[in-house]
Amino acid sequence: MRPRGRPKKYRIVKVDPKISQFSPRGRAGRPDEVELKMDEFEALRLADHQDLPQKEAAKSMRISQQTFSRILRRAHKTVAKGITTGSAIRIQGGQYVISSRQDLSEKPANQI
Repeated sequence: MRPRGRPKKYRIVKVDPKISQFSPRGRAGRPDEVELKMDEFEALRLADHQDLPQKEAAKSMRISQQTFSRILRRAHKTVAKGITTGSAIRIQGGQYVISSRQDLSEKPANQI
């Protein structure tokens, strides 16, 4: 069965995270996990770490400002859930392309 609806655009991610998982200390056993997708990581990096306005950050990722806002809201919820419940935060997944180039005429390389 084919997926329904419009296919998702690939998100442009400029930086590959150095660490793929954050884990809480002081909790016995293996904590639960929440997944932060690569586009959510990039949205957090651009908006919260680099303090870019949403319009510029959306342009950097080649998506609309409204889509960027939704991704950023989802990222904030995921990180908040991980912190408040003591869950590990794993950074992975999503449809994205890692590129530092301004012009992206090539086809997407990374799809996870």
